[in-house]
Amino acid sequence: MKSAPVTVTTVADKRLPVKDRWLWRAIPPLAVGALILLTPVPQGLSVNAWRYFALFAGVITGLITEPLPPAVLGLTGIVVAAVLRLVRPAPADAVSWALSGFANSTVWLIFAAYVFALGYSKTGLGRRLALLLIQVMGKRTLGLGYAITLADLLLAPFTASTTARSGGTIYPVIRNIPELYGSRPGDESARKIGAYLMYTAASTTLVTSSMFITALAPNALAISFITRMVGITISWTDWFKGFAPVGITLLIIVPGLLYAIYPPGIKEAPLAPRWAREELRAMGPVSKNEITLLVLVVGALSLWIGATQYIDPTVSAMLAVTLMVVLHVVSWDEVIGHAQAWNVLVWFATMITLASGLAETKFIDWLAQLIVPRLSGLGVYGTMVGLVGAFYFLHYFFATITAHTAALFPVFLGIAMNIPGLSPVTWALLLGYSLGLMGILTPYGGGHMAVYYGSGYIKPKDFWVLGLILGLVFFFVYIAIIVPWLRFLNI
Repeated sequence: MKSAPVTVTTVADKRLPVKDRWLWRAIPPLAVGALILLTPVPQGLSVNAWRYFALFAGVITGLITEPLPPAVLGLTGIVVAAVLRLVRPAPADAVSWALSGFANSTVWLIFAAYVFALGYSKTGLGRRLALLLIQVMGKRTLGLGYAITLADLLLAPFTASTTARSGGTIYPVIRNIPELYGSRPGDESARKIGAYLMYTAASTTLVTSSMFITALAPNALAISFITRMVGITISWTDWFKGFAPVGITLLIIVPGLLYAIYPPGIKEAPLAPRWAREELRAMGPVSKNEITLLVLVVGALSLWIGATQYIDPTVSAMLAVTLMVVLHVVSWDEVIGHAQAWNVLVWFATMITLASGLAETKFIDWLAQLIVPRLSGLGVYGTMVGLVGAFYFLHYFFATITAHTAALFPVFLGIAMNIPGLSPVTWALLLGYSLGLMGILTPYGGGHMAVYYGSGYIKPKDFWVLGLILGLVFFFVYIAIIVPWLRFLNI
């Protein structure tokens, strides 16, 4: 017997859908690329590097206006760069560069996350877990936002990958919640509740990523640079103690802030917990396939938490995917037919390749050398804001935080250590703590962001606008709290 629908309070979305022709959407990226090409090549930069930057800027603009699907834009960018040999001159080397993103482990971890979500949906486990979450905290949408935040916080100290933690564990569960409220991807109903929940999950995991060394692999990479360059090893406890006030503040702020600036249409569902209990009763006992999937997911999570020194997280995830097929949780036809998973895989692989081209053409090195010296003479606080801000916002040019850390962290730390007024350890922490937070800026700024971008609940334009807004909020809250707190700790 079908249960009665949940009574909800909605806010009407009065925005009218606008359908522009693809040609009009193509004008901005073409104009941006052409404008950069017509500008004289800056001193100290090669012609190829400048041309490549024009191509990259055009692709990024295209991701905002979307004249073509993001994956097609990414493929177009790497094909043009390879044909014109803007990154590597030899044809064989050019094609090797063009395909390099498809060998990136994060790309396949993202793909595995989508297959996990497929398993959750097919077996009913995702619906069951979503109903349990609604039963506990489902009276208000804001309560669900904080429940998602708390779940991520509990997993963060043990999972050194936002793609594994949020994309592979949180997303497959919460993906089932919106449709229970009639909120579906790809249409106006997405704003009822789905868009808010998805972006809350995507953004809060970046805060927890900065809270713990073990919550983000690049944090450990930064620690290795600090040990080598500063001669001091920062412990897990010291790292957490230094960032805790910032992290706690942001985790309290973000769900409420998004509730205000990106409001869900469904604010309250007072009958939702009772309805969820009835639905759970109607589902009956947990099925064999649900138990199998749960064991596989818990097994993958356990490997992500405690065995990363023995087995890479991506290998753990792909092992779980393989077993899902072998044990008939999902069929191979369903995996190869999962268009959304393959689409995001192509898009993110091409973005990683395009971002790597900026480093390989030495554009990033040139930009860093241009920016950093200009910050001297601003006073200690002004230099700090400028230096950390430059390091933070340069993430617009990177598709992974790991690549950003490897390319820029030692450069910025080396320059900062020669600036008087703050100790080398303070400079190191100021730069290191920003690594997780910066992933909020773009829909390709971290592996898990691609998962939420591909969910269909958040419009591409909203991703960019919210990324800028929260990026600024993250940065200014961070700067306002971290400096006096580190001084209080006498670091």
